[in-house]
Amino acid sequence: MDPGKSPILQLLILIPLCLVGVSLAEDPYHFFEWHVTYGNIAPLGVPQQGILINNQFPGPEINCTSNNNIVVNVFNHLDEPFLLTWAGIQHRKNSWQDGTPATMCPILPGANYTYRFQVKDQIGSYIYFPTTGLHRASGGMGMLKVHSRPLIPVPFDNPADEYSLLLGDWYNDGHKTLKRLLDSGRSIVRPDGIHINGKSTKIGDAAAKPLFTMEAGKTYRYRVCNVGLRLSVNFRIQGHTMKLVELEGSHTVQNVYDSLDLHVGQCLSVLVTADQAPRDYYFVASSRFFKRVLTSVVVILYANGKGPASPALPPPPPENSMGIAWSINQFRSFRWNLTASAARPNPQGSYHYGQINITRTIRLANSRHMVNGKLRFAVNGISHTDGETPLKLAEYYGLANKLFTYDLVKDEPPTQVNNVVVAPSVKNATFRNFVEIVFENQEKTIQTWHLDGYSFFAVGIEPGRWSPAKRKNYNLLDAISRHTIQVYPGSWAAVMLTLDNAGMWNLRSEMWERFYLGQQFYFSVLSPEFSLRDEYNLPEFQQTCGIVKGMPRPAKYV
Repeated sequence: MDPGKSPILQLLILIPLCLVGVSLAEDPYHFFEWHVTYGNIAPLGVPQQGILINNQFPGPEINCTSNNNIVVNVFNHLDEPFLLTWAGIQHRKNSWQDGTPATMCPILPGANYTYRFQVKDQIGSYIYFPTTGLHRASGGMGMLKVHSRPLIPVPFDNPADEYSLLLGDWYNDGHKTLKRLLDSGRSIVRPDGIHINGKSTKIGDAAAKPLFTMEAGKTYRYRVCNVGLRLSVNFRIQGHTMKLVELEGSHTVQNVYDSLDLHVGQCLSVLVTADQAPRDYYFVASSRFFKRVLTSVVVILYANGKGPASPALPPPPPENSMGIAWSINQFRSFRWNLTASAARPNPQGSYHYGQINITRTIRLANSRHMVNGKLRFAVNGISHTDGETPLKLAEYYGLANKLFTYDLVKDEPPTQVNNVVVAPSVKNATFRNFVEIVFENQEKTIQTWHLDGYSFFAVGIEPGRWSPAKRKNYNLLDAISRHTIQVYPGSWAAVMLTLDNAGMWNLRSEMWERFYLGQQFYFSVLSPEFSLRDEYNLPEFQQTCGIVKGMPRPAKYV
């Protein structure tokens, strides 16, 4: 700096230079190389062919911080096309990386693809898993943990350690056998058991190795996700209570529970304090709302503990109608921690989502049918099917009319479904509209729904039929912002969200039989500006396939 210039002038020159330095700074990157292969696994003690990532089942854990950039180079060594989705990661402006059949070409056998995405303004516990075929039934899944940035206070003390649990129902038949069953028009029926981190331990098994170790007096964070295909699960820990602190990316009011219901596709975090006599204890997971109760346990060891876990397991919650009422009441006890400092949604510039005018109400009813002698599932009478060309690619290239018709799924379910339409299903949505979605389940089985690209406010669940008068019962103050919602038999669930993330986003059943056989569709959320401000261009490295393969790329957004 010229010593002849005044201090004030020097400062005026330095300020813009500092700002340039800040603007050029990037958030940290995490690089991964994953090899997807077949390998021998036995989650229920029965040897079978599983899908491994870097020879691991469950797959490698991604451990990152809010706003980090994630780069995952996936090599497909299977004999079938393969895709991974990152459930709950919002991929702001970037549905190109969402990993669903309508947004990306699959990774062909012997090929590789590099996912590039940012966990923008998110924290919490998430999962990744395959969306191609029935691959999810054989593995290929893992946990993705997003921590708060160091300067952002978390509403609880740092735990002594963190433990990850992926649990859910499991089939001893492999993914190819299950796919053949569904393609033939039949159901995959009942799972064979429950696994916990790819294992299923029997009570009293002296050879069982402890999964985790706790030291007396210390508190631990357990991140738990249901990665099953069909069943809701209840989990509990012998002799210990659990303090809920995070649910699907939102800090919660810290209520204490003896056991927690966890529905397919859902993740949460609890704090557990090692405050019991030093010995072994069972972590217990059992099926919910299912005719045959399936149970699995793993051992938690106290350091320097003496004695095996007691064979007397903590009882599960009630079943049938009493169990549904119990579970609904537990859902209502989940509240958003409004005092926590963390990344969270900010619809239309306001945290007060209950004061924003609803611009559109969409009612969605799931249903089960036989179409030409084969089992199908539908949403408002439409059963989605995938083709060779991802629908987002067709839309981007201006060829949507060659592959699908928009808005087959109407905003209200038909009074009666006489003829199910089996077709690609894309629903138009207006960018930045604030919408209400009501899921209506008149079937006899519980449902779980998930929406990619967004979080929504889960404002209400009730038995019976929905009507506008039910809005008076909504939680319009501190509903959890999340990305999945369960709907009990003969009940409805309502969510509210701002459609401010341009792209094409999958709304689907998390019950994978239902997903595969049509209980899903896509929201097309297009910005009228067609601008980089709102949505990224098709990446230069992105594969093309189907009818757009080899075509010149459209003009880029600016």
